[in-house]
Amino acid sequence: MSMRSSWNRLAGSSWRQRWQQLQHRFRSMPRPQPEDSILLRVLVQLLVTVGIIATDIAATDVVGASGISLWAVPTSAVGATWSWYRRRDRNIPVQFCIAIAMLFALAAFLMRLVSEANDTRLALAGLLIQLQVFHSFDLPRRKDLGYSMVIGLILIGVAGTLSQTLLFGPMLLLFLAIALPVLILDYRSRLGLLTQAFRPKGSDFSLKRLGMVLLITLTLGLTIFMLLPRLPGYQLRTFPVSSTIEFEGEFDGGDIVNPGYVRGGRGGSGDGTGTDENLDGPGQLDDTFYYGFNTRINQNLRGVMQPKVVMRVRSQSEGFWRVLAFDRYTGQGWEISRNDEDQVETIERPRWSYRFLLPRSYNRGPSREVIQSYTVVADLPNLIPVLYEPRQLYFPTRQVALDQEGGLRSPVNLSEGLTYTVVSEVPYRDRTLLSEALTEYPRAIQDFYLQVPEAIAPSVREATLAALAQAPASITAPSEQALYLAQYLKQNYTLQAELPFLEEGEDLVEAFLFKHGGGYGDHFSTVLTVMLRSIGIPARLVTGFSPGDFNPFTGLYIVRNTDAYAMTEVYFPQQGWFPFDPIPGNEVIPPSIEIDQTFSALRRFWNWVAGWLPSPISGFFNRIFEAIGTAIGWLSRLLSALLQGGWIGWLIGLSSLTGLAFLGWLSWNGWQFWRYRFWLSKLPPMEALYQQMLQWLTLQGFRKPLTQTPLEYAQHLRLHRAPVQAEVIDEISQAYVSWRYGGQPPNLAYLKQQLRTLTAKRSRQFWLRRTRRT
Repeated sequence: MSMRSSWNRLAGSSWRQRWQQLQHRFRSMPRPQPEDSILLRVLVQLLVTVGIIATDIAATDVVGASGISLWAVPTSAVGATWSWYRRRDRNIPVQFCIAIAMLFALAAFLMRLVSEANDTRLALAGLLIQLQVFHSFDLPRRKDLGYSMVIGLILIGVAGTLSQTLLFGPMLLLFLAIALPVLILDYRSRLGLLTQAFRPKGSDFSLKRLGMVLLITLTLGLTIFMLLPRLPGYQLRTFPVSSTIEFEGEFDGGDIVNPGYVRGGRGGSGDGTGTDENLDGPGQLDDTFYYGFNTRINQNLRGVMQPKVVMRVRSQSEGFWRVLAFDRYTGQGWEISRNDEDQVETIERPRWSYRFLLPRSYNRGPSREVIQSYTVVADLPNLIPVLYEPRQLYFPTRQVALDQEGGLRSPVNLSEGLTYTVVSEVPYRDRTLLSEALTEYPRAIQDFYLQVPEAIAPSVREATLAALAQAPASITAPSEQALYLAQYLKQNYTLQAELPFLEEGEDLVEAFLFKHGGGYGDHFSTVLTVMLRSIGIPARLVTGFSPGDFNPFTGLYIVRNTDAYAMTEVYFPQQGWFPFDPIPGNEVIPPSIEIDQTFSALRRFWNWVAGWLPSPISGFFNRIFEAIGTAIGWLSRLLSALLQGGWIGWLIGLSSLTGLAFLGWLSWNGWQFWRYRFWLSKLPPMEALYQQMLQWLTLQGFRKPLTQTPLEYAQHLRLHRAPVQAEVIDEISQAYVSWRYGGQPPNLAYLKQQLRTLTAKRSRQFWLRRTRRT
């Protein structure tokens, strides 16, 4: 027992000694130099606060209310205040607690990644905010404040990738307005020019000067944003998608749930806010939900919708956000004939991925991949808008349905906050290829897309042929006939705000053509579809959303419920389906992809600006931009053709680029010389002579400092120039000062001769030395 107690005393003494040695080592370590500038600390805290609030606002756009700033901002402010008062202490217990808290935050982040594996931006932003809050309790040095500045910059960057509204704009401007003085103060702190005072030592810290820097930075940023090329394709394949939505029950792909009309895809089964009266006969439109998103639509409805934003779309190209297509005309509307459970394909994705692989149709035409991300901001039916033709769908449910007309359906309604992404192969619209398309249609196309009610077929066919007969030249290609008929309806029939209900048994197309002379917008598309069918061209009615209003600052298309409408899709063998828009006021060819959209952001921004300018001014600039675009396009096509010619083409291309660069250099130098001569011509003769001398001396390596007077400059050159040259410089400088400040007229002819002698002597000496060396 005595030996054990002795051993315990010895061990305890050893541990106490080690602890005392450790404490002594800590005390003997040099203390970090604290940052004493209150102004720098306050501005850094404001910078971080703006980053947190901006991230919170952006997260609200994506997932609804976040509220992270409600606790993060005040807690971070308390931590920053604590750090100010404890900046000269070691704070070892606080640092230990901060380390433990950061480990817990990391564990929570890893757990959150399991449910948000497809889009980790919010999870990473949340972790960063938590780390910043903990870090704010230990900010003694300028270096620690630098970490906070970087965190604020990262947060504002994350907010920029998440934001979908202009609310981010003011936050970005505020961040920039705070960041500029922070950078100035941080630099002055490194030089030791800051004190505890709110006013920096040795600097007026002018708001006017900061405002000018802010304005210049903003202008440069907007210019770079407009000119930055938007190259096609995403390099990463992690797309925005909401968290997984679990659907309880068996998914019936034939059901369409439109809250404004009869729910249920077959016969109006199920309960809903709509009524069976909306399917046939006279009725009223729902003021929120579009009537064309159902398995059966009734075009004998009257009324108007109230505008409401329903989606925000980020897309590489604008287009028609397609929802449904209809193949059977009912006389007063349309329906999807193949909507049974065995005719609608149910597609299931793997559990480890959000990606649905969709079947491809046979299409030989050229196409381009276009990626779209949709964020739903108001409740919609369980129909998934896409840019036709979708190849991959990133959607949060385990199953989706694909009908025979290419429409996608979800097990659940698209509710506020839902986000999904679509990868589409959008075909290029080549008018030559379409006009050369075959007219032999497969049996499956003929069976479903040539149907016209027998009662109206003869009269509609006769009216269609009569319209085609009015064309200036004979039109035989189906694509040209569809284009002409769409234009014919635009020019010969009118949109009518007030339209009587169709009577029982009355046909919509006949009433449009022969009775009313027009109708609602969707009626135009119905009439064009039936007219094309009457002359043997397969067509169907398609509904969806127009591109909406493009916001050049957020890069998003703002889509409203009133942007929903119907168009005509026409089938061309081996090319696929292409839409035509006969509605007056719309383009006949709907918006779609172009061959080159590298600078599409600049074009959209200009379209937005041009909408505010008078027509003559916008037209003038449009002609200039078209000329520049034509020149760039011609140059790119020329280079592409050369590069395809092998090594000879490469050699010719490089030679051409070298020649163009040399011509550009000559043009720039010529412009500089002309501008310099023009500037001299506007000066008084003596001033111009003196400036010429200064320019020549600058080229010789003797630039005149702004702090020196003309006579001081001439005196300085006596030490570096030959006596004869120094004498000429001094003579011209004396004459300039006498003219400028004494009003004495100079002897210009003599002084010009002296300047020519000076420059000529220098040139001869230069070439003489060069010859001797050789």
